[in-house]
Amino acid sequence: MASTGQETTLLGVFDGELDNSKHRSSFLTNKAGGLPDATPGLPRASPRCGRCSAPLVHVVQVYCPLGGSPYHRTLQLFACAAADCGGRPESWAALRSQRLEAEGGAAKEAPLSASDWCASAGDWGAMEEEEDVAEPVPEEEKEDAGRPDDLALAEPGPDVPVLRAFFIGVLDERDVEAETEEEEQRSHADKLLRDYERREGALAEVAAVGETYEKSGARHGDRAFSSFRKRISACPRQILRYRRGGRPLLMSAHEAPPPPPCEACGGPRTFELQLMPALVGLLSWTGGTETGSPPEFGTVLVYTCGASCWTSSRRRPVGEFCRVHMDPDQELFK
Repeated sequence: MASTGQETTLLGVFDGELDNSKHRSSFLTNKAGGLPDATPGLPRASPRCGRCSAPLVHVVQVYCPLGGSPYHRTLQLFACAAADCGGRPESWAALRSQRLEAEGGAAKEAPLSASDWCASAGDWGAMEEEEDVAEPVPEEEKEDAGRPDDLALAEPGPDVPVLRAFFIGVLDERDVEAETEEEEQRSHADKLLRDYERREGALAEVAAVGETYEKSGARHGDRAFSSFRKRISACPRQILRYRRGGRPLLMSAHEAPPPPPCEACGGPRTFELQLMPALVGLLSWTGGTETGSPPEFGTVLVYTCGASCWTSSRRRPVGEFCRVHMDPDQELFK
């Protein structure tokens, strides 16, 4: 594959509850729910909904450094829990934070090249956690909190609902597909079923039904959704797909406009990751909080700065772009 992106898609899956009494997460932790972990030197993010101004709920945190970069790099996704705001792009936020790997190391002041996934991609979801030492926010940053591009410098208040936290593990999609193929080949039950279907003409009937579905677009009027479900069937539990510089897995054939340019450097953005329907069924509030249903969606596409621009003097996260697709068949994935 071209060097503009990684060679494979990484799949995020549920990897166990994150018990705060036993585990201490940091900005190096891949997780869903809980509070976002502050990158040392930067404030803990607490953005608000662009539609109703309510505090956004932290949904996912992904540690995703880039090969050849001197920076740690973390993406955090937030959503509004209000029912009226579901599916609106202004009700979601994606924030990118970075930090030099070595204290006192020389930073690259020019935008970084972000052409591929980090060499240690296999460690995603099992990184050794770094001590989460909060560094003071400079006074000039505190005074600058009213700027339009400020996404949140204050600590999340008690009015912010919190989702149950759990770790996100990683699988290579190629390995999953290979295992699925081997399992199908070994399955004697599947062979018996295929033999039976051939004898009874069931395959012809199924093919006819499938053809009718394709022509009529029975549920969605869109073959893309059928393709979407077929692609994820090898690993139905995937809650996240990561392939920076690749193509997202779309639920609809409708062509969307390209994402807006990076708000920090004005450069083009590239696709990086997407949240999957199975995640919705795993989201629940902590402590029995009665705040309505957790955020719902079909898939959320996240586009980030192609250069992953950053300078060592920056003291605020960079806002990236989310595109939300709702799914009328959400219940099928729960």
